[in-house]
Amino acid sequence: MKKYLIAIEKIKSGFSAYSPDILACAATGKTKKEVEKNMYEAIQFHPEGLTAEGLHLPENKTESEMLVFGVAEPKAHYGKRK
Repeated sequence: MKKYLIAIEKIKSGFSAYSPDILACAATGKTKKEVEKNMYEAIQFHPEGLTAEGLHLPENKTESEMLVFGVAEPKAHYGKRK
């Protein structure tokens, strides 16, 4: 069984998900739970389409790590512009 990184992003209409390693495999949903379910189903179905085209699932090449950086808010500048 292969494992793939799935990126989930907040979008205007809900959530979007994709895998950087599996081209043309994506899903959307109104909630995070819905997009996770839809992406799971998309990944289960995707190999069938690849096999029909004589292709195979790609190897997992993407590594992931969550990095947290603090970013200071810029101070408002009330002086006159030159």
